[in-house]
This record gives sequence, structure tokens and C-alpha cells, in this order.
Amino acid sequence: METHEINKRFLDHFESKGHTRVPSASLILDDPTLLFVNAGMVQFKPYFLGEVPPPYPRATSIQKCVRTGDIDEVGKTTRHNTFFQMAGNFSFGDYFKEGAISNAWELITNSVENGGFGLNPDKLWATVWEHDAETTALWRKATGIPEERIQLRGADDNYWDMGVPGPGGPCSEIYYDRGPEHGREGGPAMDEDRYLEIWNLVFMQDVRGDVSPKKGGPVLGSLPKKNIDTGMGVERVAYLLQGVDNVYETDLVRPVIAKAEEFSGRRYGSDHTDDVRFRVIADHARSGVMLIGDGVTPGNEARGYVLRRLLRRIVRSIRLLGVHEPVLPEFAAVVRDAMAPSYPEIARDFDRISDVMRVEEETFLATLTSGSRIFDLAAEQTKSSGGSVLAGDKAFQLHDTYGFPIDLTLEMASEQGLEVDEEGFRSLMEEQRQRAKADAASRKKGHGDLSVYRELLEKHGETDFLGYTDLQSASRVIGLLKDGQGVRSVKAGDKAELILDRTPFYAESGGQVADTGVLVGEGGEAKVLDVQKIVPGLWVHRVEVTEGEIGLDTEVTGSVDAGRRGSIERSHSATHLVHAAVRGAYGRRAAQAGSLNSPGRMRFDFTTPGPVSADILTEVEEEVNDYLQTDVEVQSYVTTKDKALELGAIALFGEKYGNDVRVVDMGDYSRELCGGTHVGRIGELGLVKLVSDSSIGSGVHRVEALVGQDALKHVRKEQLLVSQLASTLKVPTAELPGRIDDVLSRLRAAEKEIEQLRTQQVLGSAGSLADKASDVNGVALVAERVDGGVDANGLRALAMEVRAKLGSRPGVVALFAPQGEKVSFVVATTEAARDKGFAAGKLVPAFAPAVGGRGGGKADMAQGGGTNPGGVDEAVTALRTAVAGG
Repeated sequence: METHEINKRFLDHFESKGHTRVPSASLILDDPTLLFVNAGMVQFKPYFLGEVPPPYPRATSIQKCVRTGDIDEVGKTTRHNTFFQMAGNFSFGDYFKEGAISNAWELITNSVENGGFGLNPDKLWATVWEHDAETTALWRKATGIPEERIQLRGADDNYWDMGVPGPGGPCSEIYYDRGPEHGREGGPAMDEDRYLEIWNLVFMQDVRGDVSPKKGGPVLGSLPKKNIDTGMGVERVAYLLQGVDNVYETDLVRPVIAKAEEFSGRRYGSDHTDDVRFRVIADHARSGVMLIGDGVTPGNEARGYVLRRLLRRIVRSIRLLGVHEPVLPEFAAVVRDAMAPSYPEIARDFDRISDVMRVEEETFLATLTSGSRIFDLAAEQTKSSGGSVLAGDKAFQLHDTYGFPIDLTLEMASEQGLEVDEEGFRSLMEEQRQRAKADAASRKKGHGDLSVYRELLEKHGETDFLGYTDLQSASRVIGLLKDGQGVRSVKAGDKAELILDRTPFYAESGGQVADTGVLVGEGGEAKVLDVQKIVPGLWVHRVEVTEGEIGLDTEVTGSVDAGRRGSIERSHSATHLVHAAVRGAYGRRAAQAGSLNSPGRMRFDFTTPGPVSADILTEVEEEVNDYLQTDVEVQSYVTTKDKALELGAIALFGEKYGNDVRVVDMGDYSRELCGGTHVGRIGELGLVKLVSDSSIGSGVHRVEALVGQDALKHVRKEQLLVSQLASTLKVPTAELPGRIDDVLSRLRAAEKEIEQLRTQQVLGSAGSLADKASDVNGVALVAERVDGGVDANGLRALAMEVRAKLGSRPGVVALFAPQGEKVSFVVATTEAARDKGFAAGKLVPAFAPAVGGRGGGKADMAQGGGTNPGGVDEAVTALRTAVAGG
């Protein structure tokens, strides 16, 4: 049974049981505790946490997931994967244990003809938390499974929570017995290779504290509603139903290995080392395509770094299979063909995905070239010092700075007859992992104590946002918090958080900054400084009380700063138009990667496979401003997500959308899913002026623009500057470019002439410096400070001239040129001095620490610099000592 059919049967089964089919969420969600979505329940967390009421009592989904904790283990075994699909069914206070068990059992054991998976019930086992007698009885009642195939296990195996205080509960897992050829008898508790876990049923009923019950912590109480969260591993079921031994041999993964076989001429299954490489390629190619599809671009931090590492491991693995030409786009095409039936967006966006992979591969191949030079130098130094082991810090530098996987370093070292200090390397890697864990732990604090906000949401419902149509409204204060604690009132001078039943204030989201304004009640007034959605659906106004007192359950009138809001709306509308123009220039490859809409200014980030032309950005600006002349009406409406996408609306990567979405149209030119506020007609923007553009990462570009009056003020300033420049140079403005070029040409010529005169002056002192040579151990030593602002090139030329004047004598010349807080130095040796063993490059370490610097070079010439000009005299003494010592 093909994997896509497995997915279809799962969803069809649970739809027939009254579940709402929910599309997979993006792999990127706004969750401070997660780098990527790693479980099927993640998009439903707000419902389980009670942050918002669920829109349906039952749901089912096939969620794409990525887990990256075991990247280094991928390929070494057939159990570890980064990308996988999790099929799940969820109940939000509806059915509970018996429903979850019977629904799962029915799908697994029903015949293929009746829509099931057709697994033999005699091969199935269940595990239950050892303190959950109720579930054991329900397994017997609902399925008839014999008691000897129900195993009791501890909390570490059969209790589940999210890793933070909040919901949790016992779980029950379903295992399939693959037969004695796969391991020992005795059930899952004895051998989890033979007995393969395929489904986990979580009975979410408890509230846990700081210490998880998995670690012996207490259950603090019961949830007000009992929930079901299940996860069936699609890939695991696939390899059972397809009669293969592991996920790498299933229909969605094996084609990537086949393509790697085609490229390399080697065969999967013939050699364990090669098999590891084939599996890395297959796993990481799927993960890479799916991550790029959801908007991740390669980079050096967070998600971008993980993606970069995955893609570079593919390149490394295929090179170790003997393939040196670019291959990533070819692997991406195989993944597209395999995955598109379930994820059609992969096919729609394939050009962009392929471009990102191509650029990253080209970048890494160039990196491999430069990294190889660093490796060659390190290997040469190791061998020249008589060593046979490449230092661990060198291997780590190659890995961390140049992206060299350790396997590649090991292979290159072996070719040079060297070993690698793997223990030292892994020690440095562990230090890095510990730093990453500490960072991840700090991110988990993003789910701090939100109970007071959840209680307000549960008691009063979602905030009624009126700001699309009203900038002023009467509201009731339903919550007051000061320093995180609920209070009855706040007084003048207090800063507090204030929750209203209805509000005209926009809460920061979607790149649009929050509104500011005032709240006025009978007893007091407050400035609104910021508005945030601490939990979804609840607007939290951060205020400073300026007069009197504001109390709980009192009436206030909220007034948005209309001028500021209008300026923000112009920026947000301009972002949509710039987005449309950029996509017109670059196609679907140019996907929005971030934005910021603030008063009068917008910032727009977009992905692009290559350099961004200044000419095209000029065309983008002209196109947007031309379109403003049409003054079309901006319309917004709510429709279903599917209908919006049919109409051509753009959905942004990483955003979570419900079944109903808000669409903002600006004629046929721009149509996006957007919850922000906008102008009524595009002519209100007046002018959009691009003021900067830059690359902010591999494949990500940023443009910034001013809008409306801010753009006009900028243009006026530029006009004034041009007028002043024309007046100063006494030419018409139209002739400025030519006049400036002329001035610059003459300036460069003058600078060149001055530099030549300075060089002649400096070289003129060569004779007097040579005359200062002192005899040290039979060597003519010239070690002097050179003042007068000599640069590094001038100092080098002077040293060569002094060396020439020493003639055939053994001579060492060391010149130091202080400039401000820095100092440059050059060391030169005559041929006779080199014959006596004095090499310039080897003399540098003797004195460089005295000037707080370092340097290097060859035997005849070396140079460098330092940060301690006051140490020149000490450096001269150190050099004299080194020469005297021979």
C-alpha cells in the first residue's frame, strides 16, 4: 500500500467518525519552545492549553514534522529520521479512552477492502501505564486483545507531557510484532526492534507542575476537560504494509537512493559505509525540500543553520560516493515527484526550492575549496612538526567555520597519512551542544505562567476587535495586571496590563506594529504604549496611568492615535504592493521572508536565488508608484482558505491559518491573506520611495522604503543636497555626475602623486637606517621605529630597501610603524642571514606579543600588526635577544 494511500485511509476513517480534516501546519510556527513542528499535536496546542476554544470537538490531520536532535545518527541506523509524517486524531473534551482505542483498532485491523490497513490482530500488542488499570480493562473490552499482549510500563515509557508545566496524561502505545527473525520474544518491554511501535494514544487528563511525572513529579490536578491526542507514524506503517525492513526502502524514500545510485554507480546494500551515505542523502533531501517549501533558507543561525547543515551533509555524502558535480536540484526533483501528491505546494514552488538548493550547493562547493586549503595547511604543519595526529581544535574549526563534516576531515586526513584527535573534536562539539541546550532551555521559558490570561479568555471569551472600522470605542475593563498579578485598580504613575472586552487598538502581529493612544474613564486616564496577544484571541493593552485611577469592571473610552495608525496603514499597504512587484520581477521564487510595518516606513524581506539587481529594484519602485495612480479601492473580505488560494491569494510561509481567512485585495495587482489594517484606496499612499537594499543572509534580501509624507520629506532632503552640491561645484544639476567624476579623477591623481612623494621620502631614509645597524652575534641588526604615518606597503618597501643596503652581510631588518592605537611591523632577512638559520617568519613570534599582535610570512620577508604601540621598545629588545641567541 502506497504511503499516500495510507494517509488517505487514515483521514477518511476519522472523517467517517465525525472528525474535521485539518491540513498540516507549516513546519515553522510561532512557538518559542520549538525550532520546528515536531509532533502532530503542535498546531492544536492552543486548544489543549485552553488559550482559545477549539472550533471543532474532533480533528484529524497528517502533520509534517522535523526532529533534529539526532542528525549525526541519521544514516548510521535505519531508525533515525529528521523528516517524518505523523497521522493523528484529536478530541477536545469529546470522546476519551475507549473511543481512542476502538477507533485506532478498527482502522488497523479492518480489511483493506473495508478501508483499513489489514494488519493481523494476533500480531498487535499494547502497552499501558502501570497505574492505569482502567485502560487495561478498556483494551480487553474494546478489542478482545488477550491480557498477555498488554504490557504495563513505567511513566518514563507511558506517560506524556509537553516538557513544561501544563497538560499531561498517561499514554498507551500500539506495537506490531515483526516476527522472530527481528529479535527476541517477550513483547515491547523486551525488544523494540522486533516489536515496532506504530501508534501512541495520549489520554490528556492531568495538570503537571515543574517536575514531570515522567521524572517522579506529582500530578497537581485534573484538567477541566479530558482530551485525546494520538500520533501514528506514517513511515513506520508504510514499511510494514509495503513488506520492507525500514523507512529507507519505502515508496517515498527509496527513489532518492535510486537517484544516488544512478549518479555514483554504486549500489545500496553492498557496503555498510556507502549505505550510511545513501541514507543520509535520502533523509536530508526530503527534509531540505520540505523545510525550504515552508520558507526556511540556509543561514548561520537557528532554523537556517539546521537546513544548511542538512544540505551540506548531502553534498558531503555524495562526494564520498565519488560524485563531484552539483546534484541537489536533481535530488529535489525526485522528492517533489514523490511528495507532491500529499503536498502539492512542493510542486507549485519547486522552482524556488530548486534555486535555493542550487545556490547553497554552489556556495558549499566553494567553501569546500577554501576549507581544503585550510586543511592542507593544518596537515602540512602537523607533519612538519613531526606529528601524525591532526589537532581536535583544527578539526572543529573546519567543521564549525567551514562546514566540514568530521567524516570528510577523517577521510582527507587518512589520505595524508594522518589521524585526527577525535576525542578533542568531540569534546569541543559537546561544549557547543551544551551551549545550544542552554539556549533551547531559555527559549522554553516562552511558555511562562499564562494561566491568568487563559482564565480571562475562558471567562470572558475572545477580545472583540473593532479596529478595522473604528478608531474609538467604549469598552469595559475585564482584567487588570500589575507586575504579572491581578489587581482591582491602578493609579497615576502605575504601569499595568489592561484587558478590555472590546478594543479599537491593533495588537502587534503580521509585521504590523501595535497601535498607541489613550484610554479615558470617569476616574482616570492612561496612555496605551503597546498592545500584544499574549495568548491567541486576547488583546493585552500595556498602559501607563497618567491621571486618577482606573478600576476593574469600569467603563473606558479607547481612542487610537489616528495619525500614527494611518501612517502604519500606508506602510502595510505599501508592503503588499512591493511584494507584488517583486514577485512580478522574480516570479514565485521571490517569497516573503519577513516584514515590518511602522509609521511611515516599511521593511520587506524576500527569498531570491541570486543577486538582486539595482535596476530591477528601480523598476519595482517605478511600477508601484505608477500603480498608485490608479487609486483602486482596497477591499477586504473573509472566505475559506481553499477559496482564497483559488482566487490567487498569497499565503505567507510560517503563518497559521484557520479554515476561514481574511483576504486583502488591491485590485488584481495584489491579493494576500492578511489580518492587518490598510488604507481605503491605494492613492492615499502618495509616494513609495525605496531607500535601502541589502543581503541579510544566503538567498534572503531586504528592501526598506519610506511611504507618504516620510517619503516626500526624504525626496526633498535629497533635492536640497543635490542643489547644494551643484551650487558648491558651480554647475547645473544635470552636469553634476560628470563634474563629480572629474573631481574624483583629479583627487585620485593627486593622492597617487602624494603617495609617490611620501614613498620617495620614506625610501630616502633607508641609508640612515642601514647605518644604524648593530652587530649582534655576527648579524647586522636594524630594529627601528619609523614615524610619519607610513602604511604597511610603504613599510614593506622601506624594509626591502634597507635590506638591499646591507649588501652581502648577514642582516635582519625589523621596522615598526605606530599609527594611533595600532602598530605595523615588517621583518626582512638577507640571504646570508638565512644561511645562518635566521628566517623572518620564525622571528615574528619572538617579539610580536610585546606589541599585542601576530604575523607571519616566509623566510625572506614577514609582516604583521599589533594593538600596543607602546610595546615597540620591548619588541626591539626581544628581537635582539632572539638574534643573539642564534
